[in-house]
Amino acid sequence: MFSITVRDHLMIAHSFRGEVFGPAQRLHGATFLVDATFRRAELDDDNIVVDIGLATQELGGVVSELNYRNLDNEPDFANTNTSTEFLAKVIADRLAEKVHKGALGEGARGLSGITVTLHESHIAWASYERAL
Repeated sequence: MFSITVRDHLMIAHSFRGEVFGPAQRLHGATFLVDATFRRAELDDDNIVVDIGLATQELGGVVSELNYRNLDNEPDFANTNTSTEFLAKVIADRLAEKVHKGALGEGARGLSGITVTLHESHIAWASYERAL
């Protein structure tokens, strides 16, 4: 399996509901390093997984939709705990939509999967992996 990974970062504010979250139930900020890994079994006709420039551009676009926002105020996330795991899925699903719409080029239609990893710190991160 071949893969490439592109990176961006994301800064949000949010709060959580539920005793399990302790002090994070209060409004707080989070900064994530975001890695998006694109996979395929065979390289495309250009001998690449996907155009790294387009992958970087599209990840940046997806991240910019969330960046510098209080997610508690976003209608898409009403009554939702926007955990790191949940946000990794949101980003992966939005990137998958971009692939299906052709935004990453025709060669990207041969991708088999995407994994998005959000690094909360140098010692903790969460990922979501999905098929295409």
